[in-house]
Amino acid sequence: MNDTQLTIRTEEKKIIACAFTGHRNLPEDFDEKSIKKAVENCIKKGVEVFYNGVAKGFDLVSAKVVFSLKKKYPKIKLIACIPCYNQEKSYDEEEKKEYIEVLSKADEKIYVSEREYFRGCMQKRNRFLVDKADIIIAYLKKESGGTAFTVNYCKKKYPFKEILFL
Repeated sequence: MNDTQLTIRTEEKKIIACAFTGHRNLPEDFDEKSIKKAVENCIKKGVEVFYNGVAKGFDLVSAKVVFSLKKKYPKIKLIACIPCYNQEKSYDEEEKKEYIEVLSKADEKIYVSEREYFRGCMQKRNRFLVDKADIIIAYLKKESGGTAFTVNYCKKKYPFKEILFL
């Protein structure tokens, strides 16, 4: 009789993608350094792709942080996940300028819904972000709204996914 023991090897899934979720209105004292630190920690874990919903506020700030780190980490990519055509319609002039800049620098642009705004398109985009990511970087300061929806969706559907709260 052979005493060889059967060994089953399981490979850990490589962490390669991260998504952002956060509030549109950021406090005056919001510190971008917290995003930079979280992004660099993700890169050290193997993240190369960052999914971003390009909403005003946290999304636009986090996209700019990823761009600022591209020289140091040339393999990283930012994918803009646009919920609908004319997402920027309600943005003020400065926000529109930032939005256009982010889209122009994005490595890829994905329209999650290829039509004008409709009720539910933002939630569809948020689910898309969570479904694509291995790690979520979240700036969540209230229990309602799109960011809370996104975090709760992640916790319910993917309880094993890591959420980094800023």
